[in-house]
Amino acid sequence: MLVADTLTKHYDTPRGPVPVLDEVSFKMERGDAMAITGPSGCGKSTLLYLLGALEPPSDGEVLIDGTNPYALNERQQASFRGATVGFVFQDHLLLPQLSALDNVIAPTLVAGKGRSPAQYRDRAKTLLETVGLADRLQHRPGELSGGERQRVAVARALIRNPTLLLCDEPTGNLDRVAAEGVTDVLLQLHKERKTMLVVVTHSASLAERFPRRHTLVDRRLREA
Repeated sequence: MLVADTLTKHYDTPRGPVPVLDEVSFKMERGDAMAITGPSGCGKSTLLYLLGALEPPSDGEVLIDGTNPYALNERQQASFRGATVGFVFQDHLLLPQLSALDNVIAPTLVAGKGRSPAQYRDRAKTLLETVGLADRLQHRPGELSGGERQRVAVARALIRNPTLLLCDEPTGNLDRVAAEGVTDVLLQLHKERKTMLVVVTHSASLAERFPRRHTLVDRRLREA
């Protein structure tokens, strides 16, 4: 379960604190999928960073399967985040010198105990086949279309079988056809693996495909 309990975030500046989020609360269970919409600069990405243990809240609490990642030390927090949370960003952030297959495998290089390198490689191949890139395993990002690069990013986010999948404008840089394809892949893999999926987006058509829809207005999360 994911629990966001009265999350508040502000940034300190020389002119005083700048509020971004105000007492945001919700719960999710395995298999839930939520889309969050809102105007640029309203705090959608900041909320994802709080949920994904990338940035601490100013107040409130995040619990992922009963663990508060911000109660862990830096090393424990990084390990927890790597094993529990998958991220997909608007800019795919693939390593240009690596093939699609090696990009998907990359997060496992610091995974520590768990599957063997051969097992992760097999899993990466399976994920790339699932997202429709069986014939692109050895292609580098510069040899792929925008939609294909984002599919690689989705596969990479799932390589360690995370509980929570967070997507920040995953179709924002794609044309309509590519965006629909990436959305299909996201929802298909979410359903198969029963992740908790949170997507922030400007796209009304993307948000409409999610069973839970919220909007971030005046620093608060409201059901759409």
